[in-house]
Amino acid sequence: MLDVGTIYLESSIPEIPRGREILDRFPNAERIVVPSHWNIPGLHGNEGNAEDWLRIKKSTLVLGVRKGMEIRPNGRSADFIAPGFSNGCAMACAYCYVPRRKGYANPISTFVNIDAIGQAIERHAIRQGDKVTPNQVDPWQWVYDIGENGDCSVDALISDNLRDLVSLFRRLPNAKASFATKFVNRDLLDYDPCGKTRLRFSMMPPIVAKLLDIRTSSIADRIAAIDDFVEAGYEVHLNFSPVVYYEGWLDDYAELFSNIDDAIGPRARRQLRAEVIFLTHHDGLHEVNLRWHPRAEDLLWVPELQEAKISETGGRNVRYQRGLKGDLVEQFEALLRKTLPYCGIRYAF
Repeated sequence: MLDVGTIYLESSIPEIPRGREILDRFPNAERIVVPSHWNIPGLHGNEGNAEDWLRIKKSTLVLGVRKGMEIRPNGRSADFIAPGFSNGCAMACAYCYVPRRKGYANPISTFVNIDAIGQAIERHAIRQGDKVTPNQVDPWQWVYDIGENGDCSVDALISDNLRDLVSLFRRLPNAKASFATKFVNRDLLDYDPCGKTRLRFSMMPPIVAKLLDIRTSSIADRIAAIDDFVEAGYEVHLNFSPVVYYEGWLDDYAELFSNIDDAIGPRARRQLRAEVIFLTHHDGLHEVNLRWHPRAEDLLWVPELQEAKISETGGRNVRYQRGLKGDLVEQFEALLRKTLPYCGIRYAF
């Protein structure tokens, strides 16, 4: 997954314990000091990097100090979005929204001030007090998404940041962590989350994943890991995202649901829930993908079925047309309830 040959780092990184640990883990990597982890000349915004998309993700690491500790309300995947300890990813899913902001290269940026991030989360959770009104996120616990802009399972190959946050939530009486992942990292089985971390395995038909989920664990491996992670103390949910519409899509999802049903045991079934998110794409990411993976755009960019939507940040997104999307959501939910009746749907859109 990683063969780090170049590390861009802010000047303070070697002074911070987690920064030193990461540098020691990759002793042979070239180190390039930069003013900021966010805007690195020659890396971010360099149009020529689009053709080198995969190599950069595998071989480049950025180390920085997170400045902002904002915790935002969410209400879908989680009650709150925590300040992430990473940004970017070593995997290369063709629909990922994070590259829309970064430009033409999107390797992992890891934040080394994990103590400050954990303290911000703990202070916020204490202020919330008990969760007295159940909601679709969780009936009893405040849920914090800790991996909005990356994949925590891959981040765990770089540092102990994820292990530290799993330990934090284990002792918070009123809160649990949550993150979605497409990578089966079995080192996480030793983290002892005690039910206080929700891991959401992303799922889609294997034929689609082979085209869109580049450098990720196979769908078969993700399904096979569900019981093991439940046994290790994780709450395991399913993240059907993005759901992509194409001819024969429901037949492929029926097979996927059947494979899940055949693979998991009673304990996993009792706690299984799902979130369903249909595809949203972006014109800027479309242009980047045409440079390194144009075949993916045959599925993702279908103007005759999509309509424009201006995002909260002013970007031009596209999604399935309103009437079509409503029908697709209904068909998906009906199929899931029929095939996996024990898997509740937390939300779908």
